[in-house]
Amino acid sequence: MPHADAVLRLGILFAAALWAGVQNQLAGGGSFLTLPALMLAGMDARAANITSTVALFPGQVTGGWVGRKSAQGTEGLSLRALVAISLAGGAVGAVLLLATPSSFFARLVPWLVLFATGAFAWGSFGKKPRADGAASHLGPWMGGFVQFLIAIYGGYFGGGIGFLMLAALALSGLAMRAAGATKNVLAGVMNFTAVLIFLFSGQVRWVEAGVACVAAVLGSVVGARMLKRVNEKALRVVVVLIGVALTVGLFWQAGRQP
Repeated sequence: MPHADAVLRLGILFAAALWAGVQNQLAGGGSFLTLPALMLAGMDARAANITSTVALFPGQVTGGWVGRKSAQGTEGLSLRALVAISLAGGAVGAVLLLATPSSFFARLVPWLVLFATGAFAWGSFGKKPRADGAASHLGPWMGGFVQFLIAIYGGYFGGGIGFLMLAALALSGLAMRAAGATKNVLAGVMNFTAVLIFLFSGQVRWVEAGVACVAAVLGSVVGARMLKRVNEKALRVVVVLIGVALTVGLFWQAGRQP
């Protein structure tokens, strides 16, 4: 029955978004779950990406608000300047996404997921920047430019932006704890303009977005309470495996299309 099939798909979406909320609190990479779940619910890749961004936004705002007191600017670049750069870049990325034909974006998604998976794996298991932020290589101009590019990518797709920002902020001289808090604030900021543009795009599937949003917020609460009891490294391995499986599946699906 069509109605039963729709309920089943919404149930799968709720479960995926619930897990995504938990995962974002513990390790990140929640969009690896919501994107395929939304596509399974019958959306094309672009609409699924837009709806996922809107649905996960409240959780990002919550995370940024909780750690806002530890957020700060880099040497020669204030937090206010980083916020302005992120707002501008997020808006550019969102406009570029809306200007991208759905068919082209569908062919691009496997490559974006592959890049996001690589960024996640590099950020999780690659060489870590020094905790005291001493390994500074990016000056204020280059740091601002890199943040602008990351913000464009964040507004356009967003997978792996946390690790990209964490690396860039650490290379700009921030200690890791401050970089983590600043990254959370800027992630919410860059998606604010993207979400604002998406709200008026006509591309958001509101029923699915509502279901995913509620589930992701609940998952965020659960994840915050699990934070000290879960093996984070093992969870990151699971995230990378999900990313690899999703990449393979998307490339296989793209190869079947005419």
